[in-house]
Amino acid sequence: MRMTLRQLAVFVAVAQEGTVTKASDAVRLTQSAASMALADLEDGLGAPLFDRLGKRLQLNDLGRFLLPQALEILGRCEAFEQAAKGELQSIDLRIGATLTISDYLMPDLMANFLQVQPQAHLQLQVGNTRQMIEAVNQFQLDLALIEGSCFLPQLQCIHWRDDELAVCCSPNHPLANLHRELKQSDFQHVEWILREEGSGTREVFDNAILKDLENANIRLTLGHNEAILKIVAGGLGMSCISKLAIQPLLDKGQLVILKTPFWQLARPLYMLVHRQKYQGPGLRAFLKFCEHG
Repeated sequence: MRMTLRQLAVFVAVAQEGTVTKASDAVRLTQSAASMALADLEDGLGAPLFDRLGKRLQLNDLGRFLLPQALEILGRCEAFEQAAKGELQSIDLRIGATLTISDYLMPDLMANFLQVQPQAHLQLQVGNTRQMIEAVNQFQLDLALIEGSCFLPQLQCIHWRDDELAVCCSPNHPLANLHRELKQSDFQHVEWILREEGSGTREVFDNAILKDLENANIRLTLGHNEAILKIVAGGLGMSCISKLAIQPLLDKGQLVILKTPFWQLARPLYMLVHRQKYQGPGLRAFLKFCEHG
């Protein structure tokens, strides 16, 4: 068969975007040209690469198997072309980050990387740990920085740094005014304002605290740290959140951290990459920068 790079580029774009319309914009082709390129590729292979769900196209088993190889071919071709022109390979990365990391660690990390690599272009996508794992697994992101754990064998978790959560509440909360060391039993009937399931923050709470509080009263779950902390600072319940997020309101005296040595609330933060993804110079440079930063 005579497979073309254009066909591979369209295949990858459709896999990442989900529709031919969006994919055609990504590869700068007309919709009809992109549809024809994909049809020619599937005809040449003698098998479809996608399941058609209306206008949406979802990778089938063969498509998922071939996607990493298509990405590697295109990555190496780009490096080959730039080397032939005597150019350094450009750095154009799609990075994902979970909420706490994106709010409190990513601004400095990206700014410092751009000082070292001023020509780099970085795109940031934010979501919870579950969403980041799915995006890396589908090759929609080059890498992600996550708070939770990942057990998919095709994804590589690289320890990046550590973070610590804490139980916090308003200075006026009854547990903040007991004037004695707290016990686990003191938390049996409190109201909790927590992150949503699927987030790394919630995973720590469930593993470290929820197992000791059989009838925990989870009053409210929200997808944003700031919203949770404002509610808690206003006097409703308490939360378990990264100290990075708590610190600003702690400094203002609007929150206090309760001492809970009976719960292990430290956690590792990870860099997440797909084992089958081609790691060009840009991705390798960012990974190395994170490891040493």
